[in-house]
Amino acid sequence: MSTIEAINAENVANQNSSAGKRLRVCHLSLTLCTGGLERLLVDFARYHNREQFELEFVALGETGAPAEEIQQIGCPVFQFPLTARGKLAKIRQLSDFLNQRNYDLLHTHNAYPHFYGSLAAYRSRIPVTIQTRHGRRFGETFSERMQFAMASRFADRVVPVSDDTGQRCKKIGWLDDTKVTRIWNGIDVDRFVFTGSAQKLTAITVSRLSPEKDIVTMLHAVQQVVQEIPEFRLLIVGDGPERTRLEYLTTELHLNSHVEFLGERSDVPQLLTQAGFYVSSSLTEGISLTLLEAMSVGLPIVATQVGGNPEIVQQPATGLLVPSANPGFLASAMIQMCQNQCQWAEIGLRARARVEQHFNIRTMIKDYENLYLDILKPSFKS
Repeated sequence: MSTIEAINAENVANQNSSAGKRLRVCHLSLTLCTGGLERLLVDFARYHNREQFELEFVALGETGAPAEEIQQIGCPVFQFPLTARGKLAKIRQLSDFLNQRNYDLLHTHNAYPHFYGSLAAYRSRIPVTIQTRHGRRFGETFSERMQFAMASRFADRVVPVSDDTGQRCKKIGWLDDTKVTRIWNGIDVDRFVFTGSAQKLTAITVSRLSPEKDIVTMLHAVQQVVQEIPEFRLLIVGDGPERTRLEYLTTELHLNSHVEFLGERSDVPQLLTQAGFYVSSSLTEGISLTLLEAMSVGLPIVATQVGGNPEIVQQPATGLLVPSANPGFLASAMIQMCQNQCQWAEIGLRARARVEQHFNIRTMIKDYENLYLDILKPSFKS
């Protein structure tokens, strides 16, 4: 958005605020359980402009701790499973619910809410619909591509969280540049106090233990690293369906004295300060919040060159990038990082500065709010 557009959008908001009405925004997601997307929704609740916007959150599936946190912040949360049989019936069911809430804008997150939400919003005559695409793993089947393309026709704007995801959105949805606005994800920088690297030969990864994170490759890489650096250790934070298999593989590779599984933890900022650098072996990413969190603390990064990772990590200024699914390349980068320990402090300072400048949660939310207002302007003029 240009400076003039931002000023005009703010004038719209001020006129609306002086009239005593806040814009009613609904965030529609599949779940409100543990996950990166859900953490962002909690931050939307925490940091939105309360004078201009009134936020509500609707989950079409499970709810958990993030939903409770959003409610504690003071925003309503609804669990609304689509129980009707058939797509058209589900659209009508959701449309009837939206009609009761009188929203000015529907903000959908990822594929399932995008399809049903955008069509239901059109049926309910909600003035504006925005879709955020949080990752690039979508459109694998013809049906998924058709549904994304159809829903995108009914959305006013599609917002990918990375340039890489944006290119995929344009290709799959047959969207031109005017329909797509990239807004990078952000984190609460203040929550991750800069400490710098722990200056010890310990790497850390924070991840859901699922196939797309490819921790198998990471463990095979660690096996190669410890052959050259016997004191090397890896901390794995997180849980998931692959944990049992990964623990068994760790034993099979004779890495029990080098790899520690810490499980799901609530003290991730503190755990990050115990490591020398951060490592990620993901096969796919949008904008990885865990990379941003590690950089915010001041850790150098070793990560796979997938999705939005190259948009976060500037090589070699803030870390190293390697091809995915290749233990040899990953091991070489980790060994190189260990051998360059004297540079960690400088790398960490640059990493923190990059997050503060480009990936701050407050900047992200302000960018979304400016987008809301810019698209809503014609509605207020009519």
